[in-house]
Amino acid sequence: MEIILTDHAIEKTVQRGTTEDEVIYAILEGVDIPAKKGRKAKEMVFNYNKEWLGKFYPQKKVLAIYVEEYGEIVVITVKVYYGEWS
Repeated sequence: MEIILTDHAIEKTVQRGTTEDEVIYAILEGVDIPAKKGRKAKEMVFNYNKEWLGKFYPQKKVLAIYVEEYGEIVVITVKVYYGEWS
């Protein structure tokens, strides 16, 4: 199944400090989480060990919200959280 990121999702990917590769990996290997309005979502925690906006974070969580239509996965938006998860 092909994975497509909308223009909005690409913009948020860059703005929130992740990459398209991480978003795709989160969809392929991440954990399913609840989403609203008939959408689907997956998230994955990545080691980060860098500063983001002046603060050091050991990990970041990438959350992709998407729909499946016409045999494709269409990523609607991407959220990124910084912190530490076990």
